[in-house]
Amino acid sequence: MDSQDKHKFERSYHFDHDGVKIYEKGDYSTEKGQKTERRRWKNADFISSFQFAVTGILTAVKEERNMRKHLVTSALVIVAGFIFHVDRLDWLMLLLALFLVISMELVNSAIENVVDLAADYNFHMRAKRAKDMAAGAVLMISGFAIIVGLFVFFPPIWELIFK
Repeated sequence: MDSQDKHKFERSYHFDHDGVKIYEKGDYSTEKGQKTERRRWKNADFISSFQFAVTGILTAVKEERNMRKHLVTSALVIVAGFIFHVDRLDWLMLLLALFLVISMELVNSAIENVVDLAADYNFHMRAKRAKDMAAGAVLMISGFAIIVGLFVFFPPIWELIFK
C-alpha cells in the first residue's frame, strides 16, 4: 500500500466535552466501490457465520453470569413442563419466552461489551445509559416470560394444591 492509499484510510478524530473520542466520517471505498472494512469482516461462507454465532453463544455462557442463570431457569421450566404435561400451545409459548429471554441476554451482553470497548473501560454517563437500556430490554422480556409461566403453570399448581 503506497502512502496515498495509507492516508486514505487514516481516520481523523476529535474529543467531545466528556473526553470521548469522536471519529470523523471518511471515504473508505475501494476502486470496486466496496468498503474495505466490509470486505475484511465479511464471512466467507455460511459455515463460518454459523461457527462465529456458536462461538458467541458459548462465550456468553462462559463469561456472563446472568446468561448461566437464564439457562438454569430455562432448564427448570422445561422440566416443569414435562412434569405438568403442558399442551402443545403452552410449549410453544414457553419456548418462545425462553428463547426471547436468552436472545435478549445475548444482545445485552454484546451491547455491554461494545460500550465498554468504546468507552475504553472508563465511566461515561452515555455508556451507562446505553448499558442500562439494554438491561431494561432484558427485564421487559423477562417480565413477559414470567407472565407466560404464570399462565401455563398456575392452573395445574393450583389444582394440585387445592384438589
